[in-house]
Amino acid sequence: MTPAQASSTGTRTAAGRHRLRRAVNLINGTTAAGILVARTGGLRLRRGPEGILLAGGWKHRLPYAAAFTLGNVVIYRPRVSAAFVPSKTGLVSPLLRHEARHSTQYALLGLAFLPLYFAAAGISQLRSGNPASSNIFEILAGLDDGGYRHRGTALPPAG
Repeated sequence: MTPAQASSTGTRTAAGRHRLRRAVNLINGTTAAGILVARTGGLRLRRGPEGILLAGGWKHRLPYAAAFTLGNVVIYRPRVSAAFVPSKTGLVSPLLRHEARHSTQYALLGLAFLPLYFAAAGISQLRSGNPASSNIFEILAGLDDGGYRHRGTALPPAG
């Protein structure tokens, strides 16, 4: 197999995984929940890469995160909107990669992801002083890509 064929096969495989994730999240109701939250928050949805729906402009107090995911819907605050602008090269930002991994977690766990995530966040808060550093779901989604600090490290300087 030539490198071009291998690359093409890898692309087809990834596209198939994204379609499967999208279908599972539609069936398990998590994407519907994401659409409902986005619409209730007054946000417009647009298609993003890898079957993800993007809804920017979240201004409500909670959740505090810069972005959060429900099914295949990524909802984000204006301060991180640049991370969700389509790239001319086709590459996705680290934050979008992080949120897409959460979308895969929803496909695996369905709506059970929410209570499990909140339990993991509570345990992380007790263990590390913040809800992300020891949260297994954030670790698996990539702490660095999500902009989170690793357990036991100081916050980066502001600015």
